[in-house]
Amino acid sequence: MTIKQLTFACFAMLTTHLSALAQDFTFNEMSYSPKQTVFYLNAPTRPVVRLYAEGQGGKVLKTVKMKAAGKDQWTATVKGDQKGKFYTFDAGHGETPGVFAKAVGVNGRRGAILDLKTTDPEGWNDDHILTVPGTTTYGTSTTNATNFTTPNFSNLVVYEMHFRDFSIARNINLDPKDFHVKRQSTQYPGKFLALTEPWAINYLKDLGVNAVHILPSFDYASVDETKLDTPQYNWGYDPLNYNVPEGSYSTDPYTPATRIKEFKEMVAALHKGGIRVILDVVYNHTSDLDHSNFQLTWPNAYYRFTADGKPSNGSGCGNETASDQQIMHDFMLQSVKYWAENYHIDGFRFDLMGVHDINTMNDIRKELTDINPNIFIYGEGWSAGSCAYPQDKLAMKVNTPQMPGIAAFSDDLRDALRGPFSDDHQGAFLAGLAGSEESVKAGIAGMIAHPQVDYSKVNYSKQPWCNEPTQMIAYVSCHDDMCLVDRLKASIPNITTDELIRLDELAQTAVFTSQGVPFMLSGEEMLRDKKGVHNSFNSPDSINELNWNNPLRYPQVFTYYKGLIALRKNHPAFRLGHADLVRQHLEFLPSQNALVAFRLKDHAGGDSWKNIIVVLNGNKDAKEVTVPEGQYTVVACDGQIDENGLDTINGGKVVVDGQSALIIKQ
Repeated sequence: MTIKQLTFACFAMLTTHLSALAQDFTFNEMSYSPKQTVFYLNAPTRPVVRLYAEGQGGKVLKTVKMKAAGKDQWTATVKGDQKGKFYTFDAGHGETPGVFAKAVGVNGRRGAILDLKTTDPEGWNDDHILTVPGTTTYGTSTTNATNFTTPNFSNLVVYEMHFRDFSIARNINLDPKDFHVKRQSTQYPGKFLALTEPWAINYLKDLGVNAVHILPSFDYASVDETKLDTPQYNWGYDPLNYNVPEGSYSTDPYTPATRIKEFKEMVAALHKGGIRVILDVVYNHTSDLDHSNFQLTWPNAYYRFTADGKPSNGSGCGNETASDQQIMHDFMLQSVKYWAENYHIDGFRFDLMGVHDINTMNDIRKELTDINPNIFIYGEGWSAGSCAYPQDKLAMKVNTPQMPGIAAFSDDLRDALRGPFSDDHQGAFLAGLAGSEESVKAGIAGMIAHPQVDYSKVNYSKQPWCNEPTQMIAYVSCHDDMCLVDRLKASIPNITTDELIRLDELAQTAVFTSQGVPFMLSGEEMLRDKKGVHNSFNSPDSINELNWNNPLRYPQVFTYYKGLIALRKNHPAFRLGHADLVRQHLEFLPSQNALVAFRLKDHAGGDSWKNIIVVLNGNKDAKEVTVPEGQYTVVACDGQIDENGLDTINGGKVVVDGQSALIIKQ
């Protein structure tokens, strides 16, 4: 080796060492071994470490001054086996478990010293992120000169749930009858472990979903984990410790290892059932600013501020993080990597993704692709207020073309179907009102450029905002805002139960026959309502819980959803995954007021059916629709789905009953 080669080799080794050291300080603030525990912290002022015997209360066992180990880098070593103790850092602004605690005590105010390997359940090494079948290639864009190959995420069926909503009332008023699976009760109402139980796994598999989007599951601030016998509820969009599971969803929030192990057990059980786990992440704000771990560690470094020095509020929650700053950018990257690598998370839903900058989101996509390209990323392509950062550099829906491999929710399709977000009482397509047809068509196509979609008539987006249909989340309701049943009741006066069922099913037919990634709120398949509450983030269980007797009352709704999901999964024509294929095979038939019809032609996506025609009729009255000549088999009509055929009809003219969908095939 020459001197020059040796010099380069030494430099490379030094760079690698420094990079690893920086990782220790920023993302591995506590390193345990039986011989010693080493603490690291990035902070602008010298901190101390305090050790405690308990997760809260009690006297300080020991205070250790940290030593400088580089610019703004500090370390301290405590000899002996410290396992089971708790710690805080104090850099002069108050005690904190640090910004990257991986285990905490009750209520998350102190970090916990433990060997994380002991939190792995049996068989955890055999668990893995699940593969999404099919691939599609994103072409080169003007803003991101790369080809991007990713699994065809339109094969996913995403079911959004809150642990407590889904399981808390499972044992209430159980009816002995079977409606689709045995009516087992739960041992773990409101807990991670509820999703490990056979009744839960079997229910999800029977419905046909293959991904659950779980509302925020990191340690959040609003639920007091010491008073779980007292009624408390929150969605969890108030982050405290981003890299630790929430204690109130565990069976023992006082024992740090329990919440970690039980979360992993949940992931493993769902994976064994073929169901992916998508984590809702809330990096855009913290529960508050002054008492956040970010602010207590390094004041003002993680947040954006306006020109007059006030906290920016693009989140609508009083503060807004600064993903454009390196310290927050790196934190977000390392956090999602930690969840993916250590908890085998299959996807991430970014709350208010429009607060984050495009560059950070693209870097996250790259980092997660390097771990596993099957990890799905999507988010809300908007903010809740004005951000202290240029809008053209933010991960807004309109900028989705600059973020290959990242999807955003389509409020265009949502509001075209049910009515505008701004007015709960205003209906749209489902109310039989004219004017939303082009917006529905754009959603059916996956918000891509399509020669038969006139974007000048689309409700919100005057140009396509997806390069590929897999960048669009198709949905009609989610945890936010009214659920579908409540919105239909609010926007259609004197609606009958029969109408409610028909329109609920029609709405989901639009979602599940679109070329985007279908997404549904848990309980829609059982005609869930939340008693008209628009924002139930802290409403009691009586508002948010799933009523497990509803499937007995409305069995036809579950049966329709199940059939609709199976229809999508069995026929690749509904999930082509590539814009060019959509333009080639998706043909819109002439629209009418509150009626959209389309054909998937020529064995789209290799489908066994040559041609499929879908007609969505939001009118109360039956409508006649012109379709190409030929003999067709009816596979969906008037709330029934049967791929083997409900009837046969001849083309030319077909009649579609009011407030329903017709699907026919050749």
